[in-house]
Amino acid sequence: MTTELRPGESPLRRPKGRLVELDALRGIGAIAVVLYHLTTRFPEIFPKADAVPFRFWEGEYRVLLFFAISGFAIFFSLERIASLSDFAVNRFSRLFPAYWVAIILTLSFEYLGHVDALMIPPLSILANITMLQGFLYLPAVDGVYWTLTVELGFYACMVGLWMLLGKGMHRLELLLLPWLALKWLMFYWVDMPSRIAMLLVLQFLPFFIIGMLYYRIWSGQRDWVEQLPYFAAALLTVLGTDGHDFFYVACALVVIFAASLGGALRFLCVRPILWFGAISYPLYLVHENIGFVIMLKAQALHMNHWAGFASALGVVTLLGWLLHEYVELPAARRIARWWRDCKARRPIDPMDGAMGAA
Repeated sequence: MTTELRPGESPLRRPKGRLVELDALRGIGAIAVVLYHLTTRFPEIFPKADAVPFRFWEGEYRVLLFFAISGFAIFFSLERIASLSDFAVNRFSRLFPAYWVAIILTLSFEYLGHVDALMIPPLSILANITMLQGFLYLPAVDGVYWTLTVELGFYACMVGLWMLLGKGMHRLELLLLPWLALKWLMFYWVDMPSRIAMLLVLQFLPFFIIGMLYYRIWSGQRDWVEQLPYFAAALLTVLGTDGHDFFYVACALVVIFAASLGGALRFLCVRPILWFGAISYPLYLVHENIGFVIMLKAQALHMNHWAGFASALGVVTLLGWLLHEYVELPAARRIARWWRDCKARRPIDPMDGAMGAA
């Protein structure tokens, strides 16, 4: 959820080494998530509130698209790094600055709005600063932050594979089957320690793998025929451990990504959708609880529920854009520049740089 257009880059231009259709899919996913939470999730949490008489597609299936995109996009980070510290700085610059500002904004809206149902204890707020609250079984500042726990677990797994297999990850597919086998183990071993399952992202693993398999095809490292057994393994794992609903979503994602690679989704690459794709991460961080507070305050002011919904949608979209434009992008550039300067000044640590040479 964190890949964005470079400063000054036209969203309609297809740069070398970039699949623009994924930006469009990210934008569509972001819009769907916002609509779901503001129309369906809001009355579930506040059943007495005056909500709009409209329920966007129920279920948490939209987030599965983001996990598949993360599986595809993680290689763009791994291919540009030479050490674990490079990866850590890269992910920190993409995730944390916007996340910390989003926490401040969300808490400000909650406390100024006096919405007690959304507030969490101070200790939990401190844990949220680390983004590790999920692993500590503590509540999040905003409910949507649960996916960040999944993303961190996935990053940890991919770094482990990168260290084991080397930068090219030429034998990656051979390790995907044992990884999927662990999801089957979790299905039958009901007492598997939950932190192990979280760290290995077993609950959503097949969706990450779908994205990973497609990246290998798109990059020319594997062909379709070679990947078919692994697609089948991922889909059968979903069917056997998650049920039919998730299986249908997984099949749909396989088709959607195939269409993206084949150029059949280029019609989606229009400026409004790509714009939402660019701001998708900060928009995701600020849309739920802040949107809830705005709609509750609109009701207290006797505004029509549609006016409250429109106000919430407009404010969170504006906040998402401001975070992207004035926090996410500048912070990523400044941290990247600082890190380049640090590496230029320091001697090379052979243990640090050897990790990518396997």
